[in-house]
This record gives sequence, structure tokens and C-alpha cells, in this order.
Amino acid sequence: MGRKSNRNQNNQRGKSPSASQLARKIKTFLDNHYGEEYSAKQIIKKLEIRDSLSKNAVEPILIKLVENGTLSKSPRNYYASKKDPDFIIGKVDYVNPRFAYIVPEDPEKTDGDILVKEADLKQALDDDRVRVMVYPNKGRSGRSEGRVLEILERARDEFVGRVEISPRFAFVVPDFKKMHKDIFVHRGDLEGAQHNEKVVVKLTEWREGDKNPTGKVTRVLGKAGVHEVEIHSIMAEFGLPFEYPKEADAEANAISEEISKKEIQKREDFREVTTFTIDPADAKDFDDAISYRRLENGNLEVGVHIADVTHYVQPKTALEREAYERATSVYLVDRTIPMLPERLSNGLCSLRPNEDKLTFACVFELDENAKVLKHWIGRTIIHSDRRFAYEEAQENIDKQGGDFFEELTHLNELAKKIRKQRFQNGAVNFETVEVKFKLDEKGTPLGLMVKERKDIHKLIEEFMLLANKYVAEFIFKKNNGKDTFVYRTHDSPDMDRLEVFSGFAKRFGHNLNLDNERQVSSSLNKLMDEIQGKPEQNVLEQLAIRSMAKAKYTTEPKGHFGLAFAHYTHFTSPIRRYPDMMVHRLLQHYLDGGKSPDAEDWEKKCLHSSDREKRAADAERASIKYKQVEYMSLAEDKDYEGIVSGVTEWGVFVEITETKCEGMVRVSDISDDYYEFDERNMRLIGTKSKKMITLGDKVSVRVVNTDIDRRTIDLEFADNDEKPHRTRTPR
Repeated sequence: MGRKSNRNQNNQRGKSPSASQLARKIKTFLDNHYGEEYSAKQIIKKLEIRDSLSKNAVEPILIKLVENGTLSKSPRNYYASKKDPDFIIGKVDYVNPRFAYIVPEDPEKTDGDILVKEADLKQALDDDRVRVMVYPNKGRSGRSEGRVLEILERARDEFVGRVEISPRFAFVVPDFKKMHKDIFVHRGDLEGAQHNEKVVVKLTEWREGDKNPTGKVTRVLGKAGVHEVEIHSIMAEFGLPFEYPKEADAEANAISEEISKKEIQKREDFREVTTFTIDPADAKDFDDAISYRRLENGNLEVGVHIADVTHYVQPKTALEREAYERATSVYLVDRTIPMLPERLSNGLCSLRPNEDKLTFACVFELDENAKVLKHWIGRTIIHSDRRFAYEEAQENIDKQGGDFFEELTHLNELAKKIRKQRFQNGAVNFETVEVKFKLDEKGTPLGLMVKERKDIHKLIEEFMLLANKYVAEFIFKKNNGKDTFVYRTHDSPDMDRLEVFSGFAKRFGHNLNLDNERQVSSSLNKLMDEIQGKPEQNVLEQLAIRSMAKAKYTTEPKGHFGLAFAHYTHFTSPIRRYPDMMVHRLLQHYLDGGKSPDAEDWEKKCLHSSDREKRAADAERASIKYKQVEYMSLAEDKDYEGIVSGVTEWGVFVEITETKCEGMVRVSDISDDYYEFDERNMRLIGTKSKKMITLGDKVSVRVVNTDIDRRTIDLEFADNDEKPHRTRTPR
């Protein structure tokens, strides 16, 4: 009686699962190890079955599963699943050292990203293209899981990091946050690098079973923490070029400055028309100029003249190959890495004042209500009368005096009308906060300022948008969208993601009307107006942008949601963007009566350009983050007010209101309670107090550590013992 009672107790404690539970465990295990065979003993060991009752039940259950067709059995008495899993191809998003997500190339094949544990990654690294087996049964989290079967394409084989040298060997600790493995380097492969120096290391070997890859130092950058070394580290990390190839430079230097009479005769001559450029004070590459004249009928003619880069950069040249490879200029915190050599970008193509320049133009005839009555597109020659910095042009408008103040004022009035009409048509007014650093001669940040957007910036923006829109519509209407062209598209937002964003905005006291898609843009604009100048402005602008689709280059003639244009392209910046060169080439091809080329090759160029654009943006952000970390390392040791800008299971991101720098409070460092992560609502909840830390909370923090290598700022809540401000009990 006592023994029976004890056995019942054991069953109640769950030590001996039922036959059906055990069958499910065995089936799940074998399904998730498709293509592998296991004996009964191996299955018992893998499933950690310890009680004798269950051990004895395994063999009969396996036989039964074979009989009903669920499993197969080999002559050696090894068992395998007969259930075919799904196989997908995707890119690795290596979240942390424990696991990664695989983002499928074809989202329709799965119900979301695939979770892969570190042991099942088969040495895949972040952004690698991989083939994955998706387990038939979902994991405990309710998410699809799988394992990498094959690495199809490495995203990178070079990393930047800091060398740590010991007597017998060395390691490179990568700067890249998503590279979670140190790289082993033989002492003979250090290329003279010293302990704690920054280097570029190339992966040379990673044998199966090895915990760490092996690499060879290919470039020694210098002492960690030095400005020039850190900027070069960022350039190397993102694969940005350090110099222009000699062949391309030689081609650029060989181009004649002379403009022949024959070339002038091919173009509309605007040299006698009032023309000027307006750019940042430190700019040297002037892409665009605006011409202005009154017509005899009383209307205004405004010409948007763009540097004719493709006149100088011809197909199948070294210049063309390098421009395509770079695809965009990159603007780091202290320098520009140009798409074109300086001879072109700052010289031949730059629309400098008091020089004849070759341009491609979109010329508009407008009435006083800024309505476009006519437009013309073609090649021009101009002679700029004045080079304005934004500040100079704005000052002339403000004080109603100085060079061309009447023309500038009139253009500003027209731009405001064009802008107003654009927003009435459903454009979204995203104006993100931009931070600019004041650096000394050594690159040390002395201070930071938030860039202010004034009327003059919006004036230039509106006329550039107008030209881009009309060029795209001109080609689309020519053959009802059937002609190959390069468009800049932006899909409508996902309403589910907007709902989540709306919930965050509510925490700041702002309401979004998402009853139907037509009201989304006007509701977003209302929100953007409400948050101007408020502490939450930057956080909400960034979250709003993240909830939107990404703009991209494509040959598909889709619309642009953010601008509310049926068709849009990039025509106005060919000195710094390769897609604009593509647009110029196709545009002239059609103006010359050419037939539509095959779209496939142009689509590949679009994909390449979109990838390069993302790389440039990531590098620019990294350089700003580096200066922010350095700035906060030198800043006053005090408490700072901030806003919770992100919440994860391991940390709370806080944007410091005063400096716009973002740091993280580690969950493990919050001492007043044990906090659990509520992923759905992006918040942490205290298990005892039920207090919560959520996106948008106003908090007080202090800096406890800065790491320039990783470009991170570690924070702690200034009132850690008491709990952050604005904590609430969930309803």
C-alpha cells in the first residue's frame, strides 16, 4: 500500500510522464532533428529521461510510432522522423550571444522571423545569408525555431577591434556589437600590432568545433581612443574606402575644363538668367542651383539646375565603376567620404559661382499661387551669380536686404504655398532632430548643438522635391509606367505597427486617429506639430519613423507615402548619389528617343544602391555615437533628466534630454526590485511592487561608464534606491 502510494506521489510530481506525453516529446525531438538517426538509448540520454518506468516505455513507443508511419527505423535499430520540415533562406540578425533571428527572404513562407540558438548557428554571423531548417513544432516561446544548415554568403570577413596580446597568442575583441566572438590571432600574424591597438582583422579559418574563428591582422590603425584612429575604425568596420583608386583619379584629372561651343549648342542657355546656389556654409560640392526670372506674361520661371555629372562620368570607365561601388557619399562626424573624386565633386561638377557649368534641369512656369502651368526637362548651361550659405540667404530674407533678397523672398513665399498644398494632399511632416558637434583641432568634442531648420532649408527642399516629382511623372506618363526607370518608393505603413506607436504616443498625452488609412498622415502631422520643442520630440519622431516602411530605390513605379506623391525619383544630387546618375542617364536616353532597356540590370543597381545607402547611414550614426560617448565621458558628473527611449529584457535605453545622447541602464543594476520584461507592451514590471518602467517615462540618470570601443554609455537611475520617476501600477 505504501509503495503504491509513493508511486502515485511520484506521478503527481511529474517524474513519470504519461505514454502520450512521452510520445510527443520523442516525436518533437526527432522532428526537430530532421535527417538524423538516434537509437533508443541515445534518445533516452538526449531527453534526459531518468526514471526507469519512462526508460522502459521508450522502445515500445518508438515501435508504435514506426507502425503508424510517424517515424522510420533503420536495419541498425536507429529511428528518424518522417515529417518533412520547411527550409527557408534568410539573413542572420545576431541579437545576443545566446541566439539569433533569421529574417526570411520570402516572408510568406513563415509566420515571422526564425529563432536559432547559438549552438545551431553553424558558425553563421550577423547579416550572413543562410539556409535554415525550420522545426515543425514551435518552441516554448510560441515562435518558430530552427537551425542553420548552410552559410550561403558571408556578409563580411573583416572586423575592426582591439588587440589583446598574451605571451603565446593574441585575440582581437571586435568593436561590432553583433560580433559575439573574439578572433584568435597567431603571434606571427599581428603585422606589428601592439597590445590595445585598433586593427583590421580578416577571418582566415573557423574549423567546426572551434569556439572562436582564427584571423590575420591586415591593417594596424593605431592607439585606441585617438580620434583619427577611431574614425578610421568606423570606416574599416563599414567597409568604407580610405582613398580613391589611382586609375579613377587619373581619369578625373585628365578631363578638360573647357566647354566646347558644340556642347553649348546642344543645351538651353541660362547664363544670362539670375541664378544662385544655397548650401551649408562648409559645403564644397554644389549639386543644385536655382534660376529665377519674370516672364512677359507676368508668371515666374523657376529653374532647378542639377550638376550634369553623367556628362563627365561615362559608362565603362574606372570613374563609373568606382561611383557605382560607392553608390553614395558618406558624411561622418568630421569628414566626407565622397562618391566622386575631389576633382569632380568639388571642381568640374560643382556649381561654383562665376563659372559656366553644365547642368540637367527641370524648369517650371508658376503663377502667384505656386501652381505649375508648364514645365520643361532638358540639359542646360548656367553661370551662378552667387553662392549663398543657408544662414546668409535666411538673413537676407529676414532683414529684407542684401543680394537677391527680393528673389529669395518671392521664392520663399512660393515654397510655402507648395509645401502647404503637399501636406493637404497627405504628405507626412517628419523633421528629425539632427545633432552637430563642435570639435577642436584634435577632434575632441567641445560642445554639441541641434541643427535648426529654417525657411531657407524648406525653400530648397520644396523645389528639389518638385523637380524629383515632375521628372518621375514625366517618364511614367510617357508610356504608362512601362518604361524602365529608377523610382524612389515608400510603402504605406503597417497599421498594426502604427497601433503600437499610437499606444506609446498616448503615454505622452498625444492621440493618433487611425480609424482609416486616409487619416493617418494628417493625424501624424498633428502629432509632429504638438511635440515640437518638447522633451519627447526626438524619441517620438524616431519611433514614428521606425513604425513606417523604409524608402528604397526600385524600377517598380509605386508611390511615395511619406511625400504623398504618385511617383517620385532622385534627380537632384548626382554628385553624392549614384541613383541620381542612373536617373540622368535614363532620362536623356528617353529624351533622345531611346527604347526601354531591360529592367533586370537596373533593378540590381537599385538594390545595390539601397544597400549602400543603409551602410552609409549606419556609418554616419556610428560616428555620431562615438562622439556622443566621448562627449559624455568628458561631461560634468551630475544627474541628467532623460526619457526612456527603449525597453528590452536586459536593459532600459534612456535618451538624455540635454545632450540627445542615448545610454542604457542594465536591468541587473536596478536594485529596488526584480523586474520582468513584458515584450508585448515594451515595459519592465517589478515582481513585488508591480511598478513598471515603460517607454516614455521621464527619469533621472547618471553616467557610470563610457566605452568608446563599443560606443556605449552605461547609466544608472539617479534615484535607484527609490525607483525611477513616473512608475505606475499596471491596470
